[in-house]
Amino acid sequence: QVQLVESGGGLVQAGDSLRLSCAGSGRAFSDYAMGWFRQAPGKDREFVAVIDWSAYNTYYLDSVKGRFTISRDNAVNTVYLQMNSLKPEDTAVYYCAEDRFPFRIPSADYGETDFGSWGQGTNVTVSS
Repeated sequence: QVQLVESGGGLVQAGDSLRLSCAGSGRAFSDYAMGWFRQAPGKDREFVAVIDWSAYNTYYLDSVKGRFTISRDNAVNTVYLQMNSLKPEDTAVYYCAEDRFPFRIPSADYGETDFGSWGQGTNVTVSS
């Protein structure tokens, strides 16, 4: 099974930026779509962004469009989430995840059940 490790979280002020990284190992990272999810205190995990295996297709949660950018560097088996103009509402534990099947093209309705492997998360706290 693929192993995923997130990093880059921290405590920032509203308006600041962070870049999260997710490093994968264990199988053909470049063949799978990758996603980012987040879980705020007291809430369920929600979809944030997804990028397909070719990096040609991306989709985002409406509230992060224009602020967050998902990207990947298959040479180092890493997917990124660049987060700009952070808001207190972005406070959550952020998780990366790998698609259950190779070479799929995600759609806007991709959700938690489309992913099989998960990292343990990295915490992001945005103060007012």
